[in-house]
Amino acid sequence: MSAQTTDTRRPQQDDYRPDTAVGFIANYADTRVGLSPLVKEFGRKIFPDHWSFMFGEVALYSFIILLVSGTFLALWFDPTMVSQEYTGSYVPMQGVEMSGAYASSLHISFDITGGLFLRQLHHWSALLFVVAICVHMMRVFFTGAFRRPRELNWVVGALLFVMAMAAGFTGYSLPDDVLSGNGLRIADGMAKSIPVVGTYISMMLFGGEFPGHVVIPRLYILHVFLIPGVILGLIVVHLFMVVTHKHTQYPGPGRTEDNVVGFPVGPVYAAKAGGFFFIVLGFLSALAGMVQINALWNYGPYDPSPVQAGTQPDWYILFGDGALRLFPGTWPWNWEWNLFGLVTIPLAVFIPLMIMGALIGAIFAYPFLERWISGDSREHHVLDRPRNAPTRTGLGAAAVVFYSVMMVAATGDLIATHFHVSLNDVIYALRTLWIVGPIITFMIVKRICLSLQRKDREIALHGRETGRVQQLPHGEFVEVHEPLSPYAQYRLVSFEAPTPQAPRRNAKGRISGPEKLRSRLTRFFYEDRVAPVTPAELEAAHQEHQEDLGSLDAGHNTSDREIGS
Repeated sequence: MSAQTTDTRRPQQDDYRPDTAVGFIANYADTRVGLSPLVKEFGRKIFPDHWSFMFGEVALYSFIILLVSGTFLALWFDPTMVSQEYTGSYVPMQGVEMSGAYASSLHISFDITGGLFLRQLHHWSALLFVVAICVHMMRVFFTGAFRRPRELNWVVGALLFVMAMAAGFTGYSLPDDVLSGNGLRIADGMAKSIPVVGTYISMMLFGGEFPGHVVIPRLYILHVFLIPGVILGLIVVHLFMVVTHKHTQYPGPGRTEDNVVGFPVGPVYAAKAGGFFFIVLGFLSALAGMVQINALWNYGPYDPSPVQAGTQPDWYILFGDGALRLFPGTWPWNWEWNLFGLVTIPLAVFIPLMIMGALIGAIFAYPFLERWISGDSREHHVLDRPRNAPTRTGLGAAAVVFYSVMMVAATGDLIATHFHVSLNDVIYALRTLWIVGPIITFMIVKRICLSLQRKDREIALHGRETGRVQQLPHGEFVEVHEPLSPYAQYRLVSFEAPTPQAPRRNAKGRISGPEKLRSRLTRFFYEDRVAPVTPAELEAAHQEHQEDLGSLDAGHNTSDREIGS
């Protein structure tokens, strides 16, 4: 038997010689890393072109700006609570005892070239980051983009929203001024309201009794290392799922569940996205340079004794502050529960905390709840028009109102002072709106959606009104309607209208309690519906339209003959 040998000769050298320096670098990296198959595959990905898809890009670009500006600030910020005497260039604070964190924040603002600009750029970017995530999630919700196979991607997006709020709160608390210190005091009270474990959570965060001496360094670790790392990982997972599942698209001719109509990533989409990044950067830079935000030198270093009126956290935390203000403390009874003499639960703080948790939990659970109710396990890549899902749209609008009332309640003292009204009256009115507002909003929005569906149905069958009225030969007056283009007609008729479902029996021939509940919920979701226009109805309407046009043409010909005679 002959022995086998291995050819160890070097492979033939690559004869390709790039003509440019960029080409040389690209070829050098590709021959060693093998990126060309990945770039080729990703560059051919098709993305639909619609203005509503840009909000996810705004969130991504804001996060990039956050990372860059935050890196600069981290080089100068001193996360310590050790007391020192301020000797910087801001004269009103000279000689004042303050923590190193607050002193370094003043140092960045007044003594570092470009420091105040980058502080404000970082803050405005954080606000826009959360705004873009919220608007992006609302677009996904109202168009049904969370349906299979994107339920987990919705969960990733909800986690991004929670982590963005956590990043904002931890960063907002770092300067150790009066405003951020009061926010931490509220957070400490909310943590302590949790039965049994609340006190331990507070002591773990603050290193003992509030305010302690370690909370700023711990928040710094969370804000600079842990939370940005989690957000970055979630963004990578989110984009990976977008590429894997392909992008959703709005209904239209040629757009099906099996294709994507749009532009490839390279070069069209990449060029547009690159330009859009600089638009976002320019917008945020203009805000940072011209609009002052978080002027912490006006507040002074944190002191537990003063409590300032007219101070609110950033907008995405307002709902927590507002929930606390809306809930009564002593009316109609004392909201404090002594559980078996072992633990006291301050319900006026604990219940608002549970309401906030329930709202966030509902965001996570909704895709799975709707899938269970509808029983629809198909893949959906074509989006819904919000009017074609009236119950979902109504629920989303009600949730927005519920959230917004809590945000407004956090500014109840400013409303009272600016409009010279009673603070108690403001809170009573907001409490009423907190309960009644979402219900009324749901009813109104659902009726509007159904009305828009009926209008679409009428337009699809008879065309658009032109305002021209003509008389037929037999004396009837008709309005001339303009026929729709195939694209416009497709948008109006290509949707599904599910019907309520009767409860289904299980393998034992019985109807279980959950199945009865699901059947009732399908009636709630789908009982009020407007059926899509069928092909037979379209054909009949088209034939009627042609007959009217024929009668009009006959009338015109008769008139012409009479005039000619």
